[in-house]
Amino acid sequence: MSWDWQVFCQDTITQEVGASCFGKGGDITYLDWMLSAWGWTVSVSLLSLVVALVVGSLIGTLRTLEGSPWIVRLGNAWVEFFRNIPLLVHIFLWYHVIPSIFPAMKSLPGFVLVVFALGFFTSARIAEQLRSGILALPRGQRYAGMAMGFTTFQYYRYVLLPMAFRIIIPPLTSETMNIFKNSSVAFAVSVAELTMFAMQAQEETSRGIEVYLAVTGLYVVSAFAINRIMAFIEQRARVPGMIAAGGGGH
Repeated sequence: MSWDWQVFCQDTITQEVGASCFGKGGDITYLDWMLSAWGWTVSVSLLSLVVALVVGSLIGTLRTLEGSPWIVRLGNAWVEFFRNIPLLVHIFLWYHVIPSIFPAMKSLPGFVLVVFALGFFTSARIAEQLRSGILALPRGQRYAGMAMGFTTFQYYRYVLLPMAFRIIIPPLTSETMNIFKNSSVAFAVSVAELTMFAMQAQEETSRGIEVYLAVTGLYVVSAFAINRIMAFIEQRARVPGMIAAGGGGH
């Protein structure tokens, strides 16, 4: 068995190998297609991460509010619902069921619906991590904020959340890497990301090994880049002497 990496220089229409692996004059090679698919994967992943961070931070904070049992129950219900339903089912619900309930959403492209599905799915996990981070802090920090006359919003904003986010950077790193991996389910609703490219390209070229090795390499590069970025953020945000296990008293 011999490998033929020239497959990425082939034109996607004529299947002929061109002088350059980058198409010219409107021609598209498999390398062009793969890089475009990588762009879609990165776009889905980053936008889903933004949704997950915003919603997950809100839900995670609500689950730690004292004296608001119904709000806490609402946050718990959100986490249980999105954690206990498989991601592919969420994609199906957002693509087929929810638009039939809300007709205005039928005009949204599959890309947007996938971002919401993946973002909300991941938000439940981030909410649980943030809740754990807040509860890991010494209880005295909450009381110190209250003693200074801060409102609930203020002592969360200026005291609890900045420290909690520092604590949960390692699990957030894993979750960010997972979002890139989970973005592969977008192929189920015809988003032209890496997994869909790999499935179609290997069918057209019969070079599955080369195609899947290249796609795997791009996933590895993406995951490694995320790991290094988050490690840099963790190093810059670290508070000397503050460790996750150091909290107690809740």
